[in-house]
Amino acid sequence: MTTCYQQQLDEKIQRLQAQFAEFSPPALEVFASPEQYFRMRAEFRIWHTDDDMFYAMFERDENDKKTVVRIDEFPIADTSINHLMPKLLTKIKAHPILAQRLFEIDFLTTLHGETLVSLIYHRKLDQDWHIAAKQLEYDLKIKIIGRSRGQKIVLSDDFVLETLTVGKRQFIYKQIENGFSQPNAKVCEKMLAWACDVALDCTGDLLELYCGHGNFTLPLSQHFPKVLATELAKSSVYAAQWNIEQNGIYNIHIARLSAEEFTQAYQGTRAFRRLQEQQIDLSQYQFETVFVDPPRAGIDDATLQLISQFQRIIYISCNPDTLQDNLNTLTQTHKITRFALFDQFPYTHHVESGVLLEKI
Repeated sequence: MTTCYQQQLDEKIQRLQAQFAEFSPPALEVFASPEQYFRMRAEFRIWHTDDDMFYAMFERDENDKKTVVRIDEFPIADTSINHLMPKLLTKIKAHPILAQRLFEIDFLTTLHGETLVSLIYHRKLDQDWHIAAKQLEYDLKIKIIGRSRGQKIVLSDDFVLETLTVGKRQFIYKQIENGFSQPNAKVCEKMLAWACDVALDCTGDLLELYCGHGNFTLPLSQHFPKVLATELAKSSVYAAQWNIEQNGIYNIHIARLSAEEFTQAYQGTRAFRRLQEQQIDLSQYQFETVFVDPPRAGIDDATLQLISQFQRIIYISCNPDTLQDNLNTLTQTHKITRFALFDQFPYTHHVESGVLLEKI
C-alpha cells in the first residue's frame, strides 16, 4: 500500500477503535480497498464554455464558496469509466444535438465492464436526440438513458448485470439506474464473505431488514433453511426477486414492508394484505438470526426492541455515529463477538463497519 492510502486507513482504524472502545469489542477485522479504480459509479456535471465543454465537480472553501474543478481523469473510478470518459465526451462534442444543454453525465459499470450512462439535460429530448443517442450507444457499446424534467428515455436497459464472487460461488445482480448498490465492488465482495463467515455457526431461519436488491440476501441464504427479507422500495423488490430467480435460489421470500411495518406485523399489532397476497405466513419461520443494513439514520426504537429478541444480530453500518447509538440499546441484551471495518470509501471520512452481536 502507498503511504497516503495506508495513512488514511490507519486514521479510520484508530477512529473506529476509539469510538467503540466503551463496548469492549474484540479485535477489529480490517478489509482494505484497492487504492485506485475502485468506484463502479461516478457522477459529473458538464461545464460549458464558449468553445469547450468538460467534466466538472465542485470544491467548497471554508466560506462555502463553490469552485469548478475540471475533471479529465478520475483515478478512483473503475478503469471502464476512465477509458470511456474521453471517448464519450469527444463524440458528444461532435454532435450538437447530444451536446445541447447537457447538464450531467452519470456512469454505472460492473467488474466485467458493462456500462450504463445517464445523460441529463436542461431541455426536452426529441426524436432527433433519440436517433443520435442510439447511434452513440451502438458506437461505444454501452447502455444509455436520457433524462430531462419529466422525461426518462431508456434506449435499451435501465440496469447493468454485476457478478460478485463469494467463496466458490458467483452471484448475478441486476443493478438499476439510481438504485442503491455498494459503489466499491471489490470491498463489497469482502463484506459479503465476512457476513457469510459470521453466519457459518448460525441456526434457525434468517430475518433480513432493509434488503435492497438482495446484495447480502443471496449469499447469506446458503447458510439458513429459510430467509425472509423485507424491503419497501418497489424497484428494489423487483430487482431482488429477479436476482433470486436468476441465481436459482429457492429458500428466500421478499416481503414488501418497511422495518417499522414488519415490526407491527411480527408483533401482531397490524395485519398487512401484502403478506397475504405474497402467501407469507410469519408463523412458519423460526428466526434466530437477524441481518440489518439500515440507512444512515440507523434503526428506529421499535425495530431495535424487535431485533433484541433474536439470538444473533448481524449489523452492517454506513454510519458509525448511529451504530454507536443503536449499540447503546443492543448491548443491554447482546455482546459484540465480531467487529469489522470495510474501507468502502477510500480517501473520505466515510466508514462501513460490521458487528456480530450474540445474546448474553
